[in-house]
Amino acid sequence: MTTGKQLVGLLLLTTALTFPGMASAQGTTGPASPAGAAQAPTEASSDQELLDQVEGTDAADAQAEEPEISIPGGAIIVTGRVRRDPTRDSTQVVSVLSTEQIARTGEGDIAGALGRVTGLSVVGNGRVYVRGLGDRYSLALLNGLPLPSPEPLSRVVPLDIFPTNVIASTLVQKTYSPNFPGEFGGGVINLTTRAVPDESFLTIGGGISGDTETTFQNSYAYFGSQTDWTGFDDGTRDLSPQLSQYLSDSIANGTSLGSMSQAERENIARTLTPPQFAGLQIIDKTRANFSAGLTAGTAFDVGGDARLGLVLTGNLSNKYRNRDITRQEAGNTNTSYSRNENDFVTDNNILANALFSAGLEFGEHTVRWTNLFIRDTVKQARLSSYKIADVEEADFLRQNTAWYERQLIDTQLVGEFKFGPLSLDLRGGYARTDREAPYNLTYTYARTNNPADRFGDVYRIDLSGAGQQALQESGVSVSFSDLNETLWFGGLDASYEVMPDLTLTAGYAYTDTDRYTERRAFEIRATVDRNFNNPNGDPSIPPIDPSLVPALNQALAAVGARRPFEMLNGAVYNLFDVNLLESGSTTPAFSAALKVHAGYGQLQWAPTAEVTVQGGVRYESAEQSSIPLGANNTSKPRTNKKDYFLPALTVTWEPIDDLQLRASGSRTLARPQFRELISQLYYDPETNRSYSGNPNLNDSKLLNFEARAEYYLTSQSRLSLAGFYKKIDSPIEAFMTGDGSISYANAPEANLYGAELEAQYFYDLVDWGGWFETKQLVLIGNYTYTQSKLKVGDETILIDQGGNASQFPANQIFTDGAPLVGQSDHLLNLQLGLEDTDKLQQLTLLVSYASKRPTFRSQGGLPDVIEKPGVSLDAVVRQGFTLKGTEAELKLEARNILGTRHQEYQVNANGLRIDNNTYDVGQTFAASLSFTF
Repeated sequence: MTTGKQLVGLLLLTTALTFPGMASAQGTTGPASPAGAAQAPTEASSDQELLDQVEGTDAADAQAEEPEISIPGGAIIVTGRVRRDPTRDSTQVVSVLSTEQIARTGEGDIAGALGRVTGLSVVGNGRVYVRGLGDRYSLALLNGLPLPSPEPLSRVVPLDIFPTNVIASTLVQKTYSPNFPGEFGGGVINLTTRAVPDESFLTIGGGISGDTETTFQNSYAYFGSQTDWTGFDDGTRDLSPQLSQYLSDSIANGTSLGSMSQAERENIARTLTPPQFAGLQIIDKTRANFSAGLTAGTAFDVGGDARLGLVLTGNLSNKYRNRDITRQEAGNTNTSYSRNENDFVTDNNILANALFSAGLEFGEHTVRWTNLFIRDTVKQARLSSYKIADVEEADFLRQNTAWYERQLIDTQLVGEFKFGPLSLDLRGGYARTDREAPYNLTYTYARTNNPADRFGDVYRIDLSGAGQQALQESGVSVSFSDLNETLWFGGLDASYEVMPDLTLTAGYAYTDTDRYTERRAFEIRATVDRNFNNPNGDPSIPPIDPSLVPALNQALAAVGARRPFEMLNGAVYNLFDVNLLESGSTTPAFSAALKVHAGYGQLQWAPTAEVTVQGGVRYESAEQSSIPLGANNTSKPRTNKKDYFLPALTVTWEPIDDLQLRASGSRTLARPQFRELISQLYYDPETNRSYSGNPNLNDSKLLNFEARAEYYLTSQSRLSLAGFYKKIDSPIEAFMTGDGSISYANAPEANLYGAELEAQYFYDLVDWGGWFETKQLVLIGNYTYTQSKLKVGDETILIDQGGNASQFPANQIFTDGAPLVGQSDHLLNLQLGLEDTDKLQQLTLLVSYASKRPTFRSQGGLPDVIEKPGVSLDAVVRQGFTLKGTEAELKLEARNILGTRHQEYQVNANGLRIDNNTYDVGQTFAASLSFTF
């Protein structure tokens, strides 16, 4: 009697014939063999098939789905046995997610799917941490080529903007090999797109979702423009000619607001508060989220032995998210709050993406041309209420409307050629990312609650900047930011099989990255004319009824007022003596660049049938710079030229059948991110925190070691145990400055060590009979234990203060023995599934847990800010069926069933809990339906 393994392997083979579609997990193109039927060898059986049966690997297993992987230096499968398991056959420690594995999690984006991989956690908006190391220690590639990031705080492109249906496989490599870039700390994440589909297909799908905190609840919004729902502005947010001219002149020749006339400043001020962005609205019973997508592919023969494949994908999603956030700051006594704030934030996230891929296969050669477009837009509306201890009697309201658009355009050409023992890989392309945030408009209102104030019970804005202390906190501000980054890249890799057990590889890679970032922020002020505006001398005036404006103008003109009242954006203003201030005028714009030339050589050698060695060295010559722009910019330029030799060695030994032992060692590095090198202020809308860089940062250098044991029970079931250690010289850590913003500094040293346990088991239920005859249990679990410690003494470190480098003892900024930012001691993922092996029918329960981790350092005697991810429970149901001859898939999802909150907080020495960014996430429910023709 055969096991269910044969049946599963045959079914997986059929799933590889469609991409991507409802059959990407399980399905058949013809009748399946009856479960339990004898499979005696026929006369047509080949010697290899007989050998596979003797070795416990049947033909179906040998032909099971092999994830397509495209990386520098060629395929990762180097052992001689045809097992179709890259995790086992790679000379490095890798985890590979195929389309089937991604589909099982039900995640809609790659970041969510990667969160289920051993040792990986997702922090914030799609930033993937490997073994507790921040995204600065990760590397994201598409088809083996780098991707620029549209996110100022991230060196790696946020992976939540990649939908799962544009990716054929995802590889995570945790040990370093010289064919990858040297910026390798925790691991490399390589996304591979499909080159040539096996047959023509068309998949159309859509879905709806909602969460208990948002859907059918009240939300905030503002009008914006007519086309906001698409993620594209219709031109409403284009800068006015007056503002655009000033921004250009101030960079080119140092024009300042102070050098302009009163009329010129007022003309700019008129354009800063368009009514489309100024009015906060309430959405009653917020609608459900929606998504829709189309994927099509075809393949046809070209000439004698060539096959050309085309894949086109387009997706659009539009969703709302409410967050009712608690934010606090401790007072001087650390027993009360100096600031207690509640933020209600509504994010309208619109994600549009498209992929066009053309692949040509001829002989043993493959050429793929991939074009990717992703646009991720957040339209944000926020209303905050807060109290300040210094003016305890007063109440404050802050209204904010904002628009954040991120865009990635990537085109690349990859050729993978094989000429007998010689393999050549050629890779090149261009990518550009953009991030724009125009008209981030904030109104801050104050209510004094002072009995002596005749308007003390009215929320109002005092633009004079004078008056009562509470009113000095009020005001109107608006900011504009723009970021664009271009990346040119290319590479050549050549591998030569000197003999069957020895392959030599050499390669060259070049990347040229340029980034431009500009941020301008303005505050509107006005000097009050006490003679005509308010005879009593009180600078706070009540609102004026627009219907009274004509009469007021006539009366004011009669007494010789310098300027009459007038309508502006639906409100009434007396615009004389308007004063416009620019904050951050000394750090308006920066350019940054990173150019890397790299060459490497490595060998893959199998001295015996049980031992495989892969080793080599990479040489990188890099120049990184950040250049302040603008005549008034007070920052100093920074250029850092460094050359590195980065060796790596991995030895794999198979002492007995199905048991593999690995040992690896390497040297790698981590460079500062562009954002971290410039002192320009950046506001993060996700965390409501401001960040400022430090031009004095240096590269971090890493020493990495790992040992691993892997035991393979069957072709699908396995168990592995690993231990790892990393020593990091000059790690870059985030800390809170005295003004409450976040900055960065090099700590002297850090050590990180830990262990990973991973188990995967597929249990066939054929012996249960009846309904269970075609079912199997899927049990997947992984656990990662990590410890990290900073080694800090009185070493001198450099901190940027107003553009100048200041020296501080390291132990004044960092605490000896503290863990690295973002590192959780414990990470746990569990998947329990029941699947049908004859058709698409899956029920999967997913559990994830991450223990507390620091998000950044604090000063002034306060402990670090801690994030507490906690436990998350998800359920995914997938059911395939046929409707009028068309294959279809229904997917139902329930996320965060336990209702785990997002928590970021501190607990000071007096036991006072200080919430920095805490809110209820709620439960999410989704349903989607797709049809494959």
